[in-house]
Amino acid sequence: MRFPPRITRVGTSAALLSALLVGGAVSAAPAGAAPTAVGSICYGDLPSQAHDTLDLIEQGGPFPFEQDGTVFQNREGLLPGQSTGYYHEYTVITPGSDTRGARRVVTGEEYEEDYYTADHYTSFDLVDHDC
Repeated sequence: MRFPPRITRVGTSAALLSALLVGGAVSAAPAGAAPTAVGSICYGDLPSQAHDTLDLIEQGGPFPFEQDGTVFQNREGLLPGQSTGYYHEYTVITPGSDTRGARRVVTGEEYEEDYYTADHYTSFDLVDHDC
């Protein structure tokens, strides 16, 4: 399984993160394009299991499920539009669940571009690692 690099880029990505964190507009989307629907969440407000998942991502695994690290397709169109392969998904363990549950971390290629969803891709929050 190939795991994406966690790299830092400047330019439009910095504008994107800034817009997401302060709630501004991300960009002018073409007519008919799906809007992005991303809130924000402080790292300290994530469940402890999400911290565990983020730590595993930084370490490169091992991951508890074979689906972890696979390409996230963004079919819902809620995350900013990117090319296929830009996003990857990881399971956030749900205590007491016999399945993977609904919680995930979806990473982008940017450094600390981590999105948390507690409702299986119905909504996303960009993780603010500075609070």
